[in-house]
Amino acid sequence: MLDQLDNIFWYTLNGPQAQFATGAGAARRYAPGFSPIIGFAVPEQPDFAALAPFCAPGERFYCAGWSGAAPAGWTVEVEAMMICMVWRGALPATDEAPDAIALGPQHVEQAVALAALTKPGPFGPRTIELGDYYGYFDGERLIAMAGERTCAQGLREISGVCTDPDYQGRGLARRLMDKLIRRHMLRDEQSFLHVMAANDAAHQLYLRMGFADHRQTVVRVVARTG
Repeated sequence: MLDQLDNIFWYTLNGPQAQFATGAGAARRYAPGFSPIIGFAVPEQPDFAALAPFCAPGERFYCAGWSGAAPAGWTVEVEAMMICMVWRGALPATDEAPDAIALGPQHVEQAVALAALTKPGPFGPRTIELGDYYGYFDGERLIAMAGERTCAQGLREISGVCTDPDYQGRGLARRLMDKLIRRHMLRDEQSFLHVMAANDAAHQLYLRMGFADHRQTVVRVVARTG
């Protein structure tokens, strides 16, 4: 099961979330409006030619597991290292966030605004359709959220974890993550997440929580130029 984590974007886009994807052959992307992520059947040999007809000039995407030269019509704008982590802790004894609000279509504007403010990773106005997302509010203001993005064969990603800077230090995101982990374990699913290697504070926090490193890989932001 864990071997699919090594190419989770492809297994997700070509499997359980194919209805949210577009592409052809050995290349897939989330449809516009979802998280701007692409996946290839063979990450080390990405078929950008197959993907190009489904991408508009100027569109930017996250692409993992590939470090070769950019093909014609594409450019690499950012390159970094990303760590995939899997949950190895115990089942949370109780739901730590029973008062969290399930996010729905009426919360899209607030979710996108919070993601833009805190930059938890690729996030679009339809990202919350990919799984269960929960949040905490202060009045009408969304101040923390966490949810589910990719999935494949018993694997479920925790993603979009973020807290408004004005409300950090209260354990809100941690409680939301515990809620998701508990839900996953009760469904016999393996929780996992991604964190940028340069974000050592978040990496160390996840280790203390009970996550363990699975794999480190290159991740790039690529753009279609023509």
